[in-house]
Amino acid sequence: MKAIQCDTKAIYPSKVVCIGRNYVDHINELNNDIPDQAVIFLKPNSAISSEIYDNAVDEIHYEGEISFLIESGKISAVGFGLDLTKRGIQSALKAKGLPWERAKAFDNSAVFSEFRSFGGNIDKLRLELYINRNLVQQGGCDLMLFKPQSILAEVKSFLTLEDGDVIMSGTPSGVGKVNGGDAFIGKVFEQEELIAEHQWVVK
Repeated sequence: MKAIQCDTKAIYPSKVVCIGRNYVDHINELNNDIPDQAVIFLKPNSAISSEIYDNAVDEIHYEGEISFLIESGKISAVGFGLDLTKRGIQSALKAKGLPWERAKAFDNSAVFSEFRSFGGNIDKLRLELYINRNLVQQGGCDLMLFKPQSILAEVKSFLTLEDGDVIMSGTPSGVGKVNGGDAFIGKVFEQEELIAEHQWVVK
């Protein structure tokens, strides 16, 4: 089992629950329809990684996301996550009306910073993603179609969340290709207070 870190403690999620199409600008940049309910898909434990890897065969795209650790059915901690996507494969699957797992659930496709225990105002959280010192993504809960607590309630309506599971809450606009050697910095803030930050260099 692969682990994430929360306040320096190792946590072993049974799964990662991902929310798609949760920011209007990102929906528009991929020419998708605005959903009338949350788009939910899963990544297995085997997808979890602390590193970003390029792929010589399939083009990988980054999607920065505010991510939540679940304990006792509630949000207990916050981190920065990257939902890595094989965009070409995803587009081909979508065109045929097929599931996305080949494009979303592959090994090392869920990359996380360390999570930090959080008891503040979830609706004031926002993220920033920098690549090679350039700000490429920013957005927060105020721009989400489905807010974190409503996401949690909807997921729990049909799926058991185990302690240590992670919810990735969707990505704002600005997604793009991962390139070997790129320097990523992901940050999560509560308004102006930095909650979580991590740096990666693409391997």
